[in-house]
Amino acid sequence: MCGITGWVDYERDLTGAREVAQAMTDTMSCRGPDDEGLWLSPHAAIGHRRLAIIDLAGGRQPMIAEADGRELAVLTYSGEVYNFQELRDELVSRGHAFRTYSDTEVLLHAYLEWGEDLADHLNGMFAFAVWDTRDEQLILVRDRMGIKPLYYYPTHDGVLFGSEPKAILANPMAERVVDADGLREMLAFVKTPEVAIFKGMYEVRPGQIVKIRREGITKRRYWQLTAYEHPDDVAATVLNVRGLLDDIIARQLISDVPLCTLLSGGLDSSAVTALAAHDLKAQGLGKVRSFSVDFLGYTENFKPDAARATPDGPYAHDLVRHVGSDHTDIVLDSADLIDPAVRAAVLRARDLPVGMGDMDTSLYLLFRAIRSHSTVALSGESADEVFGGYQWFHDPVAVHADTFPWLAVGDIVGHMNLDLLDQDLLRLLDIPGYQADSYHDSMAEVPRLPGENGLQARMREISYFNLTRFVQMLLDRKDRMSMAVGLEVRVPFCDHRLVNYVFNAPWAMKTFDGREKSLLRAACADILPDSILRRVKSPYPSTQDPSYGVALRDAARELLSGDYLPSQEVMDLVDARKMVSRADGEPLPRPPLERLLQLDAWLKDYEVKVSV
Repeated sequence: MCGITGWVDYERDLTGAREVAQAMTDTMSCRGPDDEGLWLSPHAAIGHRRLAIIDLAGGRQPMIAEADGRELAVLTYSGEVYNFQELRDELVSRGHAFRTYSDTEVLLHAYLEWGEDLADHLNGMFAFAVWDTRDEQLILVRDRMGIKPLYYYPTHDGVLFGSEPKAILANPMAERVVDADGLREMLAFVKTPEVAIFKGMYEVRPGQIVKIRREGITKRRYWQLTAYEHPDDVAATVLNVRGLLDDIIARQLISDVPLCTLLSGGLDSSAVTALAAHDLKAQGLGKVRSFSVDFLGYTENFKPDAARATPDGPYAHDLVRHVGSDHTDIVLDSADLIDPAVRAAVLRARDLPVGMGDMDTSLYLLFRAIRSHSTVALSGESADEVFGGYQWFHDPVAVHADTFPWLAVGDIVGHMNLDLLDQDLLRLLDIPGYQADSYHDSMAEVPRLPGENGLQARMREISYFNLTRFVQMLLDRKDRMSMAVGLEVRVPFCDHRLVNYVFNAPWAMKTFDGREKSLLRAACADILPDSILRRVKSPYPSTQDPSYGVALRDAARELLSGDYLPSQEVMDLVDARKMVSRADGEPLPRPPLERLLQLDAWLKDYEVKVSV
């Protein structure tokens, strides 16, 4: 896992632009604390920051392919290719010679062999750029599910690109402007493919190749979800799911650095931890290491709510006892969550005020603590999208609503709370209209079977929305919080083979036991304790400590005591002052205060110009 960046300009000599190219590369230091590299040529500057995972000595980047003393192609790459050993053997059989044992060199030779079609051969999570010196073209490639990020910013004579917006914004050619469409995307909670919020910036879509040449920019999809008749009955499907998971976990346990799992005590993370424990034991490699996040006093004082019926701790410990993992609880308190330095680090990691409040902060702190023990972690992320775990998959109102289902079940942990937004601005932006347009665009993309109708057809649509829109928000969050501390998080449930197979399983099969995620539960029933198998889905935890809300109110009061706030361009500060002036004992809604604090800090720290 790494940070990549670069600059292509067909009308200037970039060998004299080392200072700017280095500044772009330096912004990626958090993603790659182990090494750095910068390659310059007349029309391309390619930067890299490395987090060493495979072949620690031999995987330096940017990596250059040469023949007869001539440079052919230059690669900067972030991610992991899990089938690199098989690809290496195939390339050797085709006459390629290797100097290292890294997946980076395999990727570079795969490009020399197959050109941009190399993407079809890869199993993994990746974002990479190849500058081909022979015809002076750049290709940007992102993995099928969008696990690893990749942004680009077209210029008059070329392009800027990077793993995160901050790499692009380090170049003076990139303007820090957010227009009306950027604000709509930031506030709508819909995750439109390719939209990057900053004006003029784009995100490479999952499964997409972007090609930059002198003549301009072209894009094509090399992978997307497809619809086909599911060939298997329930028993065979369960066996196939388990077989895929066994193969996926085995591939993703390969690492030359310490590895662990993230364990919440839910079905998804418990399955990953149990499968990893089984595989490591079979190889004689000892216990799997696992980590959980918890809040001081959370379990003892837990109060059920609409989203969470039980605390995570007891279930995580049940799984630990069952598989015998080497486990650590990372326990946080409200002082940790409200620490201004930590909140600033979270915003800097995100680059945007699109966070999830204390759930972002706690995830960042969890990853920071894990990083002192491990460099790689396996996560249960995306199983809900693949197997149908969320509440809205099973709520008839949400399923049949003429919008994305997560928008139909109420305010998702407050993200859609627009209470303190300026009302004139909200009328101008027409967020409901933007959401409707995004929904209908997504509907038009859904792959369908001839004659498919009724509930099965609708659940295919619901699955598609989750696998192409909702999961992107969570993968972005996971990537930014983990890479901000130099931790690589792998997501086994995002393997494209598993995703497309389960996508085509009939909905009745996905719920054959009358519950959510039936196929996953059945596939892992032999390795999980009964408590985990019986547990109802519970989202990532959010602190219930009242002192956290009090600290938010106090921070907002202090902020609003100033004469000028950047956020006054988009927020109604009169209403904000009324909100925080309520009696100290009166409960306050946390989401609007989180938005106010984060938005103001972002506008100020990033020097963003709002242009509507």
